[in-house]
Amino acid sequence: MEQVVTPPSQEDAERIESQRRWVRDHFDEDARHLYDQRDEKLRLLQAIIDAGWIDASETVKLQCLGITLGDALVQELGLEWVMVEDKYGRDPAIRKPGTTVIAFPLTMISKRIERGESVTVRELFDGVVEHVRRMAADREYQRH
Repeated sequence: MEQVVTPPSQEDAERIESQRRWVRDHFDEDARHLYDQRDEKLRLLQAIIDAGWIDASETVKLQCLGITLGDALVQELGLEWVMVEDKYGRDPAIRKPGTTVIAFPLTMISKRIERGESVTVRELFDGVVEHVRRMAADREYQRH
């Protein structure tokens, strides 16, 4: 089965928002507006990881961090949330409009933590930004 890319359904959007809310609610109620700022998202992710609030076995919570990482990437690069369905299932992803460049932030943090790696959120973010920009500039990834 080839990848099928579609906009998120209402159910998909609600699940993504629930995952986003789990992270955003780590801010005190009076500070939740900070989630709107890219750097505050990244700072919050690093604080959650550094505090050890999520065990490596808590995949669902770790994937919530991935949604927030995705939100920061969307903000930085003008990406859009999509759903990608393939032989492995259906997952949220981010895509550069007008290209075939797709990234899967849902598991970018979780896979590393589950492998016992330390995660520096800013380095991960900067690396993905550079990679997406390079791919998006490549004519091979432009939609025809």
